[in-house]
Amino acid sequence: MLVWIVFLAFILVLLALDLGVFHRHAHVVTVREALTWTVVWIATACAFAGVIYLGYEYHWLGLGLQPDPVDRSAAYPDGRVNDARSAVLKFLTGYVVELSLSADNVFVIAMLFGYFAIPRIYQHRVLFWGILGALVMRGAMIAIGAKLVAEFSWMLSVFGALLIVTAIKMAFMGEGSSDPGHNIIVRLMRRCLPVTNHFDGEHFFVRAPASIETVDGAGFRAAAVASPARRGRWMMTPLAPALVMVETTDLVFAVDSIPAIFAITADPFLVFTSNVFAILGLRSLYFALAGAIEKFRYLKTSLSAILGLIGAKMLTGDLLKGFLGPNVNLYMLGIVIAILVAGALASIIVTRREQRRSAASLTPDADA
Repeated sequence: MLVWIVFLAFILVLLALDLGVFHRHAHVVTVREALTWTVVWIATACAFAGVIYLGYEYHWLGLGLQPDPVDRSAAYPDGRVNDARSAVLKFLTGYVVELSLSADNVFVIAMLFGYFAIPRIYQHRVLFWGILGALVMRGAMIAIGAKLVAEFSWMLSVFGALLIVTAIKMAFMGEGSSDPGHNIIVRLMRRCLPVTNHFDGEHFFVRAPASIETVDGAGFRAAAVASPARRGRWMMTPLAPALVMVETTDLVFAVDSIPAIFAITADPFLVFTSNVFAILGLRSLYFALAGAIEKFRYLKTSLSAILGLIGAKMLTGDLLKGFLGPNVNLYMLGIVIAILVAGALASIIVTRREQRRSAASLTPDADA
């Protein structure tokens, strides 16, 4: 229990520094700033991998004493205990898998911010508070999933089948996106709760005054007069329903991503910590990729391949371990990274070819 308290305190300190120091004042996050923070969060996760190694090597606060149900065998019916090396490999593999699957969130979050017309200056604040809710929801799901895997070994096969079905759906899913306005949660919120179309700084709820500050997408402020019937009434700004939908989106994606990591490890600490660092990096990843996400046309294909690969590993765990040996997680990490790099390179190559063809078609014929 103490190790969980220490880790959560560490994460809360990071979040407090993020919100209270580095992002105290709302501002538009540039691509350069987002890339810098992406590197910072990745470096923090890699540094924490060193803590994982030492913790499992010297059994800090009880780490590395419980068997990992994923590594069940005839010789180890309850699973093998993770040593320092295997713990680091599982943490890094889980982190890469969760971070790559979180990239698909960028599509939906960008669509939601566009639908609710959230100015770029306030988007970081919505994503920040979305993280806190995501940590609670994922923590509960991980606790339930780890308990199921520990009690029922066949749950890994169920998770594997779920991931393969999800991979097939993702591979053949159309590119058209659904309208968030048709979402039942959005409709219920607008029907049952008062929502203003205006913004009041970074507030999610506001008591309607005589005038309400509004901010457009470029960050320019103006004042809008509230109707007499609504003055003094508590109302939600567009930031509130956007936050609810971001939380809902993360919950939906967690149904796919959390079973995926159980193919790698069922150690609750490794599962939770890898998820946390992936979520922490999601905000900066969004601002880094949001403007160029359409260029990575094969991202969904890569994610589909990763889900299918992990689902197959779950269904053929013993056979795969017997064929690849004890380094199965190292091979898995390499394959996942290779799939992501291949998808990114293919997207860049095809996009550049199309741009050259488009430029060539617009160039006047020299003989004309």
